[in-house]
Amino acid sequence: MTAAVFFGCAFIAFGPALALYIFTIATEPLRVIFLIIGAFFWLVSLLFSSLFWFVARTITANKDGPIQKYLLILGVLVSVLIQELFRFVYYKLLKKASEGLKSINPDETAPSMRLLAYVSGLGFGIMSGVFAFVNTLSDSLGPGTVGIHGDSPQFFLNSAFMTLVIILLHVFWGIIFFDGCEKKKWSALLIVLLTHLLVSALTFISPHYGINLVSTYMIMLLMGIWAFFVAGGSCRNLKLCLLCQDKDFLLFNQRSR
Repeated sequence: MTAAVFFGCAFIAFGPALALYIFTIATEPLRVIFLIIGAFFWLVSLLFSSLFWFVARTITANKDGPIQKYLLILGVLVSVLIQELFRFVYYKLLKKASEGLKSINPDETAPSMRLLAYVSGLGFGIMSGVFAFVNTLSDSLGPGTVGIHGDSPQFFLNSAFMTLVIILLHVFWGIIFFDGCEKKKWSALLIVLLTHLLVSALTFISPHYGINLVSTYMIMLLMGIWAFFVAGGSCRNLKLCLLCQDKDFLLFNQRSR
């Protein structure tokens, strides 16, 4: 039973991300490199967040309970800010690299920023999901019985669905964030930051899984629709895609902007 829970939760959390990687990234070495770099940038943001948490915990080691609670909230806030800061730094790096490639070889077609936004967002999301869920996933192998002390017996399943939505949200946030940077729409960057903060804040009510998951998936749906149209989608090509009549795949046929 523990093996079934382990593999089931693993495929729920990382199955869609694995499918996206196999069908849209794995066949292109350059995309794989950008994905790995995006994951590395998220790791660096985690390092800075960890340093802040270590220093803050050291300073407040002897404080009472409420102080630790406020410190946790502050830690989440700082962590989200650092993640979005490194997303912006990665955008600037990709922008410089794209411009440098064009100046060196004008005939070379550089990857579009929309494609790079998708790839970097997936890199952020996969690494975020791995660090958020890998320890929980390992515990699902046992020993022990979930919910024996009155907790929810669906803990692993809810954690898997939460990891899935975080990964997909990072993809959508990346597309919207890069588009906002390209078009100087700073309000889009602010919305990405605020929704990231909101989703992180929803984890504080984790025992109430219904409210947590429903709210987060509603945010994901809205971000997904926004990212779809930002990436050049339309109702017409969505209809053609659903009817299997669209011969042009959105991500594989992006032209350089």
